[in-house]
Amino acid sequence: MEYPALFTTALLDLTHTTAAPLLEKAQYPWQALSGIGALIRALGEALPAGEYHHPEELVWIHKTVKRFPNNFIAGPCIIGPETEVRPGAFIRGNALVGAGCVVGNSTELKNVILFDSVQVPHYNYVGDSILGYKSHMGAGSITSNVKSDKTLVAVAAGDSRIETGLKKFGAVLGDHVEVGCGSVLNPGTVVGRNSRVYPLSSVRGAVEADSIYKCAGEIAAIR
Repeated sequence: MEYPALFTTALLDLTHTTAAPLLEKAQYPWQALSGIGALIRALGEALPAGEYHHPEELVWIHKTVKRFPNNFIAGPCIIGPETEVRPGAFIRGNALVGAGCVVGNSTELKNVILFDSVQVPHYNYVGDSILGYKSHMGAGSITSNVKSDKTLVAVAAGDSRIETGLKKFGAVLGDHVEVGCGSVLNPGTVVGRNSRVYPLSSVRGAVEADSIYKCAGEIAAIR
């Protein structure tokens, strides 16, 4: 059974990421997670040397990036134009960060795609996840990418489950999603375009587009 509301094309505008060659091959966006590292390597080798700093192997940082002191960036990693990397940021590798993003203080990234204009500005953990265009995670909100029993992650969609085959999968945020402060996106969370998550929420499974997630079982349409 297929779930069109969770298809890559239903969640994400691929014109706002250099990951389009990878994501356009994935029916569901989480199917692209295993290919992020290889994609970064391929993209990085083709980047114009005059536009990017290459401070170490497999790390490419656009020359317009505002990089504050006291952060750590490991490869493979590409950071796009006009992005800010603030103090205490910890980029662990396999991170493709788009243009005009904010990677904030004490924010940790690992095996992620951040579309253009994504903000993870304060105390966020984002692992094994994809954040769509202009999505925003409030202070202290995180993706939880491994189940406590270490079994494979499934996406709950209504009364059904979509098996991903992945041990590590945090969340997919569609374009323009807002996640409130202090929220936890449990393994296999997928939030549809233009939706909002209340602060201090514990979210699991699929949230429809154009919705307000208040708590489990209470999701309202945006009017």
